[in-house]
Amino acid sequence: MWGLVDCDNFFCSCERVFRPDLERVPMVVLSNNDGCVVARSAEAKSMGVKMGIPYYQMLEQFGSSGIVAFSSNYTLYADMSARVMSIIRDSVPEMLQYSIDESFINLEGFNPPDIHEWGVELSQKIRKWTGIPVSIGIASTKTLAKVAGRYAKKFKGYHKCCVIAGEDARRKALEGLETGEIWGIGRRLSVRLLYDGVPTALDFAGKPREWVRRKYHVTGERTWRELNGENVVEIEGLETAKKSILTSRSFPGMLTEYKDVETHVANFATRCAEKLRSQRSACSLLNVFVESNRFREDLEQYGITGAYTFTTPVCSTQEIVAGALKVLREIFRPGIFYKRAGVMVSQFTSGSVIQPDLFYYDSEKSLKFRSISEAIDEINRHLGRDTVILASQQYAAKGEDGKSLKFVNAIRRSLKSPDYSTMLSDFRIN
Repeated sequence: MWGLVDCDNFFCSCERVFRPDLERVPMVVLSNNDGCVVARSAEAKSMGVKMGIPYYQMLEQFGSSGIVAFSSNYTLYADMSARVMSIIRDSVPEMLQYSIDESFINLEGFNPPDIHEWGVELSQKIRKWTGIPVSIGIASTKTLAKVAGRYAKKFKGYHKCCVIAGEDARRKALEGLETGEIWGIGRRLSVRLLYDGVPTALDFAGKPREWVRRKYHVTGERTWRELNGENVVEIEGLETAKKSILTSRSFPGMLTEYKDVETHVANFATRCAEKLRSQRSACSLLNVFVESNRFREDLEQYGITGAYTFTTPVCSTQEIVAGALKVLREIFRPGIFYKRAGVMVSQFTSGSVIQPDLFYYDSEKSLKFRSISEAIDEINRHLGRDTVILASQQYAAKGEDGKSLKFVNAIRRSLKSPDYSTMLSDFRIN
């Protein structure tokens, strides 16, 4: 048996842990620079607030509806996630964290007297110890566990845990599920399935295997097999390292000065380098892009992407930032009102086995940079993100004290909640 533990409306739930007065109040969490809605409470969903709607449009449509908005507080969300995952990890034989708010649990050889009662008790424990509500789905495969999790979240009668056990339960669960709600079936694929006369998960699972493989190839067949109770999604496959890493964001306003854009690009490159090291990879190719504001037709439009190839794969922050800024200097055009930029690294190799270039590689210098980057990672992990940064990450604008702002403080987050769980100075008792 496999289980899926999924935090309910996670970002909003994190905010509510320290603001119980908002328990039944419609809430949304916004993207960086308070651009658009990236998380909604159940109350906001029922009101019709769409995922991804720009914040200003939400204010226009729902301005008098009492919706409470928060800027993203990823420090809080990451810490609360770690607390939830720690409880799960101590409660099961094996756990794989799938995302910040989801984890698969392997229940093979784990036989409590009543698996549903055990799941209900685990859900209650997590809620009691962390304040975060979770829904648990349990079934014979990971895809069916995802299905069960949907029912546990949707129907109160399951008491936050749904178990799909037996053929009748499997068929009943799939009959009430649209194909677009199946894990691994995207929007485009669900449209194709509707066109082929396959509106529900049960219809899809009932198709001949040869038909599924011919029409939807190996990935579709794998989902079909999972829905029919065959466990084929390997846990190792869920941990596969990414083949490219992109960090991109819109600016708080429009930027015209190179120094301001440089700071954003340097920070995007730093985030890419951190993620690269976290999966123990090194990259050979780096891309940087900048764009003007396409919604301002009265301004000159400009968008371009530049590339930089490393002669030897790298993963240190210093080398990746240096490459990104070299590209930026080549593609930057004065006089443009820039609204967005991004950095992407790709062409990965193992970070532990790097084949150096015979003529252009300074191995001693690169090793030094890598050691420094790993030391910075360790410091920032214990003392907080951006405790130690490169000079190019320092924002050109000045704060109230006259000093240059850190990039994280220059991003518009006017509705951000305090870091209750990680900063003692932010924790106040009224």
